[in-house]
Amino acid sequence: MTDTVAAALARVRGPAAPVRHNARTIAALTGNPDCRRRAVLDAAGVDKTALAQYVGHPARYGQSPFAIIRGHAFEARVKADGYAALRALVAAKLPGADVAGPAVDLGDGGADNAARYARTRAVLGGDEVALADHPLLRLSVAGQHVYLEPDLVACRVAGRLHVVEVKSFPVLDGRADPAKVAAAAVQAAVYVLGLRELRAAGGADPDAVATDALLVCPRDFGHEPTVAVLDLRRQVAVLRRQLRRLARVADLLADLPADFTVDLGGEGGAPARPPGAVAAALARLAARYTPDCLAACELAYHCRAEAAGSTAALGPAVREELGGVPDVAAVLAYADGAPPADPTQAEAAAVLRRAARLRAEALAGAAVWEC
Repeated sequence: MTDTVAAALARVRGPAAPVRHNARTIAALTGNPDCRRRAVLDAAGVDKTALAQYVGHPARYGQSPFAIIRGHAFEARVKADGYAALRALVAAKLPGADVAGPAVDLGDGGADNAARYARTRAVLGGDEVALADHPLLRLSVAGQHVYLEPDLVACRVAGRLHVVEVKSFPVLDGRADPAKVAAAAVQAAVYVLGLRELRAAGGADPDAVATDALLVCPRDFGHEPTVAVLDLRRQVAVLRRQLRRLARVADLLADLPADFTVDLGGEGGAPARPPGAVAAALARLAARYTPDCLAACELAYHCRAEAAGSTAALGPAVREELGGVPDVAAVLAYADGAPPADPTQAEAAAVLRRAARLRAEALAGAAVWEC
């Protein structure tokens, strides 16, 4: 990342410390690659939770404290006694796994990113370590390198590295919540790409990182772990394609004023910026809101308020069914017989009029039948 881009991103963020990327943010970013707002704010490391709170639309999702405590307790159990439980699970699930070899914890919080990344590359570029916990990975996102600090274990099976995801959601009678499994698979795919990029940077074979990941979850309602193998070939291919689609950060910054910032102010005795001013600055970054954002982005409720009255707020499927007409008011007007202001919407207007007529006839017939 050039000094010019780095300085621009620091100005966008303000004096606050940058928020580190994780697998969830990258999965959400690639799930909505046309959202320039998220691309710039994530690249700058903006605390979107604090930003959403400040502009009056706080995020309403996240894990409960109980779930967080349960997750930490389960993870500690899986990794206790030199990863004994994990080694036994992997050995039983994948015959030939090199689980008896040494394990190393790469989670040195005192080292800077460059030093931790170099150490991770040295450890995972060789073949000596069987288990590597808390590696620091790096991934190219929108033309810049972002560091990932996954809470995972990478294990070696027959000379290949496998991502291990430890999750606290239960497997009940052999089945887990499909949505949670799908989310875990996407996050694991992010780590697969990060591990492959790490090995390629060190001159090692990136294909030695397998697309089969291990998902470790508690069985039933206890803390006894169980493991399943996830085939990530589709997720890895989709993520790679979406990452290539993301616009370069430098190109996005070029469209913004030189003094653009979402800094909240108030640091070092300076007066805080009015929330309206921060919201106005956010409006300069084009958002692409869809209902799926509510489960993936801290700014989703702010963007939904901005998108009120637009068919985009109803989701891409609904907007396509409505012929791509951008405003709900226009849809209702066309259904009532108003002529389209845009000639390119003439066909959509005709379909909406016909749909409204058929609906009215159906309702009239239902009323007669009830009588």
